[in-house]
Amino acid sequence: GAFPSVKPADMLAELQGRLPIRVELKGLVAEDFYRILTEPDNNMVMQHQALLETEGVMLRFTDSALHTVARVAEEANRLMDNIGARRLHTVLERLLADVSYNAPELVEEARRNGQSTYEYVVDDQFVLQIMFGLLQKQDLSRYVI
Repeated sequence: GAFPSVKPADMLAELQGRLPIRVELKGLVAEDFYRILTEPDNNMVMQHQALLETEGVMLRFTDSALHTVARVAEEANRLMDNIGARRLHTVLERLLADVSYNAPELVEEARRNGQSTYEYVVDDQFVLQIMFGLLQKQDLSRYVI
């Protein structure tokens, strides 16, 4: 190139950002997805819990459910487009679609039964039941010429 003896660190910051850099990343594995779901202070699980709590729904995930969500996200990325951690958003939205859209009715029914809130528990069997269809439907259009 034009600067054979100069390292990027020797250049002005304005020039450093203009240098092309190629980085090869490895896909996320189930352990990475689990960490994304549990470690951040305001992780996606806590966000969904807070959102549904405003409707009167107490959302609870078992630890095994979170591990299953992580495995499902890894498998979905392997079978379909690998969209990284964004896959967790897709999986959680699918798992919580029913309670999200029916929260007012579910809370009203719980109150008629003498409960102040509606408790919605997500376990590993529920995750597998809901997500089974997603993992079976592959996008076959990528094989069509």
